[in-house]
Amino acid sequence: MSTKYIFITGGVASSLGKGIISASLGKLLQARGYKITIQKFDPYINIDPGTLNPYEHGECYVTADGQETDLDLGHYERFTGIRTTRDNSVTTGRIYQSVIEGERRGDYLGKTIQVVPHITDEIKRRIRLNASKEPLDFVITEIGGTIGDIESQPFLEAIRQLRWELGKDAVNIHLTYVPYLAAAGELKTKPTQTSVKQLQGLGIQPEILVLRTEHDLSDELRAKVAHFCNVDVEAVIQSQDLPSIYQVPVNMLLQGLDAICLRKMGIEPGPAPALGEWRNYLERRERATEVVNIGLVGKYDLQDAYKSIRESLAHAGVYHDRKVKITFINSESIDEGNVAEKLSGMDGVVICPGFGHRGIDGKIAAAKYTRENNIPTFGICLGLQMMVIEFARNVLGYRDADSREMNGKSSHFVIDLMEEQKKITQMGGTMRLGEYVCRLREGSRAWEAYGRLDVTWERHRHRYEINNLYREEFESAGLKCVGVNTESDLVEIVEIPGHKWYIGTQFHPEYSSTVLKPHPLFMDFIKTCIS
Repeated sequence: MSTKYIFITGGVASSLGKGIISASLGKLLQARGYKITIQKFDPYINIDPGTLNPYEHGECYVTADGQETDLDLGHYERFTGIRTTRDNSVTTGRIYQSVIEGERRGDYLGKTIQVVPHITDEIKRRIRLNASKEPLDFVITEIGGTIGDIESQPFLEAIRQLRWELGKDAVNIHLTYVPYLAAAGELKTKPTQTSVKQLQGLGIQPEILVLRTEHDLSDELRAKVAHFCNVDVEAVIQSQDLPSIYQVPVNMLLQGLDAICLRKMGIEPGPAPALGEWRNYLERRERATEVVNIGLVGKYDLQDAYKSIRESLAHAGVYHDRKVKITFINSESIDEGNVAEKLSGMDGVVICPGFGHRGIDGKIAAAKYTRENNIPTFGICLGLQMMVIEFARNVLGYRDADSREMNGKSSHFVIDLMEEQKKITQMGGTMRLGEYVCRLREGSRAWEAYGRLDVTWERHRHRYEINNLYREEFESAGLKCVGVNTESDLVEIVEIPGHKWYIGTQFHPEYSSTVLKPHPLFMDFIKTCIS
């Protein structure tokens, strides 16, 4: 079978859940036995989200091969278990960068470089790239932004051309919003009609509409939408608000989204997939009533800023038959005087990753309190570094111990730059990124959590490291360096053996935790918090 392409666009408003629909459809096609990948094309001009504040787009997700990407790639991996790469995330910035570099090399033989055909040709090349590297049955491409955005037009023109070239091997799913006007007591379809007309004006006729709604849509309303938008009635799908995003694949299956896609491309769907493991997860999630309370200590008071961590904790909770109640605690509000009150009632604490000086004093105060009071604690990336600084100050006695990132005048840089990082002048894409090997110390708590593995591969996103000059002192005083990258001799995991659970990781375990396979460290952390 030749590779089929599914394009997912959005209209009316942003944040309607194109990423969740993409991931859900990918899950359903995968359950039917097809090999799929999902990719995100973002219209903004940044090369990648790596230099963006989390308040702009939420967390920055990192692929195994070291690409900083949009958080939707986290949904793709968590839902489907696929491993995305740098080829699954493309921005306008990367498209223009590639074309301009080609122009500088003389690739275009003196031609005038234009949006059409040069930019659109590069977009089409990127859309097809994954399928040129491995055999794929379906490539699902989510286009970021909303129809009408000026930045999106080259991507939509590229889709128009590709659909013409591919014929039945390509379909467009358009996601829109059906608002409910309380004063009139009515659901309104006009925004959807207008959005589809905008898409048609660009030369794209969507085959399938997914209508996001807070209220159930009647058959009459769906028929009206189908009539005005030139879409089959059965191809008008509703995506009603659900208690969990993980119910969306089942909802889409019940309405036949995957089957409709297949028929539109000339493929007989056959029996619907059972989704056995997925339904089992949902059933366990529904049955879980007892609560485990986890405090999330960070500086970004935004749910999406720590999206993968939140999801990883929730998944681990389900497999221990618990609901994880996450309480965000802004680290800027924590100090030595109120830390006991702020962390009161928490069964465990996660000290979050981040960059910059803001909020680190609160993270250090939290690490000290949980260490001294034997509260299960999980430090991730900067969280680990704050645990190390706190230990150096209050156990080793180096009162001015710090990170070179935070304080250039310290006499004890227990967190410092690697030599190769000291030569770097550009911020974007220059950190230690992607998957690196970590050797685990036999007999350690981390080793036990990983199922007594000798090595593991984990994803990184950081510039500063534990300073090896202090490793022996940390070890002698009780902070054990139980995970090490043997290639560069960099510390990956620290723990305090006598503590209930006090582990810090320089890597980000949340990036490789999925719905059906939660990360072993999150599983062991939640298990300890429950006990």
